[in-house]
Amino acid sequence: MTIIFRYLIRQVMISMIAVSGILLMVFMSGRFLKYLSSAAEGNISADVLFSIMAYRFPGFLELILPLGLFIGILLAYGRMYLESEMTVLFACGVSDRQLLIKTLLGSIPVMVVVGAMSLYVSPWGMKQVEQIFNEQRQATEFEMLAPGRFQDFSSGDRVTYTEALSDDKRELQGVFIAEYGADGEGITIFTSEKGSQLVDQDTGSRFLILENGGRFAGVSGSHEYNVTGFEAYGLKIQSGEKGTRELEEGISTMELMASDDPEARALLHWRFSLPLIVPIVTLLAVRLSRVNPRQGRFFHLLPAMLVYITYLGLLIVARDALADQKVPEWVGMLWVHGLFLAFGLWLQFGTAWRQRRRALKEVRSHA
Repeated sequence: MTIIFRYLIRQVMISMIAVSGILLMVFMSGRFLKYLSSAAEGNISADVLFSIMAYRFPGFLELILPLGLFIGILLAYGRMYLESEMTVLFACGVSDRQLLIKTLLGSIPVMVVVGAMSLYVSPWGMKQVEQIFNEQRQATEFEMLAPGRFQDFSSGDRVTYTEALSDDKRELQGVFIAEYGADGEGITIFTSEKGSQLVDQDTGSRFLILENGGRFAGVSGSHEYNVTGFEAYGLKIQSGEKGTRELEEGISTMELMASDDPEARALLHWRFSLPLIVPIVTLLAVRLSRVNPRQGRFFHLLPAMLVYITYLGLLIVARDALADQKVPEWVGMLWVHGLFLAFGLWLQFGTAWRQRRRALKEVRSHA
């Protein structure tokens, strides 16, 4: 039995890791492109992109692992049914109940990992992301520059380009700046060989000092431009936004437990729900993985995925209802888990229960 148990769990884990890896690449690529777009617009620095993705990794993992385990069981056991491996196991004395118990035991490490991510690691990671975002919001335009790229800063209707930037981000080489007038018609263009940042010690204001360049002011489409050469020219740098923004996902679980806010309590129930998903979807997947060889290897995936999507969708609905105080907190999201637990038990043992009940009726009728 130990050899069989190891074989079953190995098949499930290989499929789970493969599916989870693909899903992680898909979801993280989409999120990375979103952050890359923000970096291109000058909202965040490109230097922090990989740090943000690293801190957000636990948040992706806590959502993808239950789905990866669910699909992994469907694929692994589905293949074993098609290739008659399950038939051999059942012929050797392995029952449906033993198969379910062994699979549930194998899902315990996944449940522990998801629980750790959901309750501790993911909130910590989102707290680090929150700090990065707040630092980026307070950064100046000068600190957000990236060499070799035109950047549009919304704070001053200004497009900036620099050929090179020193490692300490204190000196620019080959600077091009275009500023639009308040009416949107006038435009002022600055070009210079280099630039540096100057901080006024009295007021704290920051200026970009351009050296050895020219200033061209006029209206687009007109032949009349005011051209001025300079050895040094100062442009005021817009400061970042003041204050900080707190991400809800970055609040620690202990703070949520001490809070009376309905949205915080709903988030707490959500975090405890994620590890509870694992054993329930395992129960569902073991039964839904049964495949008729005539139906094909992937026929059973569609109804199974509909069940999983419905499960996750109802959890989201339950979270919103809890945040809006439409359901009492003692009920929380447990009704969704209870509903799908009952559905899984019915799928797993409903046929045997009906057969046993029919047999009892026949015995009583003959008696």
